[in-house]
Amino acid sequence: MSGTTETGSGKRRWSDLSPRTRAAIVAAGVVQNGLLLATLIDLRRRPPRKIRGDKRLWTAAAFVSWVGPIGYFTYGRKR
Repeated sequence: MSGTTETGSGKRRWSDLSPRTRAAIVAAGVVQNGLLLATLIDLRRRPPRKIRGDKRLWTAAAFVSWVGPIGYFTYGRKR
């Protein structure tokens, strides 16, 4: 077990990915981090009366992959 990828194990290294796949992964990461940052900034600036639920819970939820930020912008903000 030298740490190399075994045939049929399903694990791929970054260097095994095509440049297009690498770019897609990086782009998805940038979008996800952008959503997180936008959510945290909005939570910081928005008064509690304009948010459904507790700010602390939405802040914690923001760190849950894509679901938290999208959920906040969809359901967490009052209009």
